[in-house]
Formats: sequence, structure tokens, C-alpha cells
Amino acid sequence: MSDEAMAAVLASRDDEVQVLGVFDAANKKEASVELRRLGEAVHFIANASVLGYDVRSAIIFHAGAPILRAKQCEQLWAKHGALLVE
Repeated sequence: MSDEAMAAVLASRDDEVQVLGVFDAANKKEASVELRRLGEAVHFIANASVLGYDVRSAIIFHAGAPILRAKQCEQLWAKHGALLVE
């Protein structure tokens, strides 16, 4: 993910987004993830595996912006971390 794209996500971190494709391994079904702020969604996806979720198919859908996948969320969290959830 380019620095420019990361900066755009960081600037939009308070926008409401939808998270899809998260699988709850404990309950063996797709998890229902409520609407949340973009920064919080990136944080959730980047750290979901420790919480028992499979996010290989997860996407963050943000109107007017490219869809974010799990790998991009990991990159964003590694580079910007706490700034995303401030």
C-alpha cells in the first residue's frame, strides 16, 4: 500500500465503514460486525486473528474509497497504529 493511500485512510479514519467477510472460528459462522469508524475497523481486522477470527476474506467497505483487505489493514496498523483510533 502506498504512503499516499495510507495517508488517505488516516485522513478518513473517523468515517463510518462496513466490515464484511469475518469468520468466527469458535462459532463456525460468519461474524456480524457492526458499523464502526474506519480506524477502529482497521485495528479490528489487523488484530482479529488473536481474537479467534479468520479475516482472510475480510474487507472494509468504505463508500467513495477503495476496499481495504486484511493485508492492507495489517500494513496500516503497523505504520500508523494508535493514530488510527485517536
